[in-house]
Amino acid sequence: MDDFLQTLMTAVSVGSLYALIALGYTMVYGVLKFINFAHSDVVVLGAWFSFTLATWFLPQMGIDPAAAPWWAACGVLFFAMLACGGVGFLIERLAYRPLRRAPRLNVLITAIGVSLLLQNVGQLQFDLGAGLRLPFGTQPQGMPRLVPDVALNDAAVARGVAGEGGSSSTLVLEHPAVLESGRSYRAVVYRDNGAVERARITSSTGTYGAGAVMSLGSSLTRPPDGSVYVIRRLARVPIAMIDVVIVVTAGGLMVLLNLLVYRSKLGMAMRAVSFNTDTAALMGIPVDRVISFTFVLGAMLAAAAGFLYAIKYTTLQQPAHAGWVLLGLKAFVAAVVGGIGNIQGAVLGGFLIAFIEQFGAVYVSSDLRDISVFAVLILVLLVRPTGVLGSPSCEKV
Repeated sequence: MDDFLQTLMTAVSVGSLYALIALGYTMVYGVLKFINFAHSDVVVLGAWFSFTLATWFLPQMGIDPAAAPWWAACGVLFFAMLACGGVGFLIERLAYRPLRRAPRLNVLITAIGVSLLLQNVGQLQFDLGAGLRLPFGTQPQGMPRLVPDVALNDAAVARGVAGEGGSSSTLVLEHPAVLESGRSYRAVVYRDNGAVERARITSSTGTYGAGAVMSLGSSLTRPPDGSVYVIRRLARVPIAMIDVVIVVTAGGLMVLLNLLVYRSKLGMAMRAVSFNTDTAALMGIPVDRVISFTFVLGAMLAAAAGFLYAIKYTTLQQPAHAGWVLLGLKAFVAAVVGGIGNIQGAVLGGFLIAFIEQFGAVYVSSDLRDISVFAVLILVLLVRPTGVLGSPSCEKV
C-alpha cells in the first residue's frame, strides 16, 4: 500500500509537468493547426534561465540560493516566464509568421530547424559583461533547491539546542526523545548562518533522556554545539513539499489558462482565430496579435514547467541532452492522446501518460517505462485518432 501511494503522488507530480508542456503544444495547434516542435526546447530554456537567475541574480541581491525565502522562488519563476515569453514571441515573429500562407510541410521543417537552432545555441556560453556569463554549455549544472527538501507529514519528536560534548557524527539531546521500533528518524540541524543540515539517526530504538548521545549516520560539517536541532520521525509515505509546490503551481496556471480562454474577450478572440482566421480578421480581430499572444502564453507555460522540473530534479543536463528530447516527446504524446487542440484533453493526457509511465515502471518493469508511453500513443491513434477528448473535424469541399 505504501508503494502504491508513493507511486500515486509521483504520478500526480510528473503528470502536472507533462500537462503544462502539453498545453503549449495544443494551444499552438489549436490556432495554427501545426506542431511547434521547438516548444520542448523552450522548456529547456526555462530551466536554464531559472538556473541563471538563481545562481547569479539572487547572490547579487544578497540572497543565498540555498536558504532563499519563498518569494525568491516566485521571482525566479516570474522572470523565467517573461524571458521565455519573449523567446516565444521572437520564434513566432521571425520563423513562423512569414510562412503563415505556406504549405504545412514548410512550416513543419521550419519548426524542426528552430528546435535544432535552440539546441545548438544552448551549447554556447555568452559573456554579457558586468560579471554575467550565461551558464549554458555542454556541462550539466546543479540547480539550487529554492524549495526546502522536506516532507510535510514528518513528525517532530524532539527539539532543542545541541548540548556540549557532541561531535560531527553525534548529537547531544537537550530534551528526552523516544525512538519507535520500525521507524526511521532524521536530525535536522539549523546553523546560525541559515544553513540547514540533515543526517539520519542510527541509534537503536528506545527512550533517550536529556544529555543522551545519539549517533548520526553521516557526519556534519562541524560539531553541532549550540545549534538548534529537531528530531523528526520520517513518514512511511512522505509528501514532499516540492511535489506539493509543483501540483499547486501547475494547477493554478491551468485554472488561469482555462479562465482566460473561456471567460475573457481575449480568449474568445483566440477561439475565433482557431475556428477561421479569415473570418476572424473580417470581424475586426487582430489575428497577428492573437497568434503572437498564443505563442507567448505557451512559452510562458513551458518556462514554468522548466522551472518546476529544475527544482524537482536539480541536475540540469546540457540543452541538447536526450533527456530533454524525451521529456518533450512524452508531453507531445500526452497532447495527442488527450486530443490535440483541446485544453482539457492536454491536461487529461498529461496525467494519463504519467500514470501509465509510473505505475508501469513499478508494477510491470522499469525497462518498459518509455515503451509503454509510445505503445499507448499507437493504441489511441488506432482506436480513437482524434484523442480521448478530441472531436473529428469536418471540412467542406
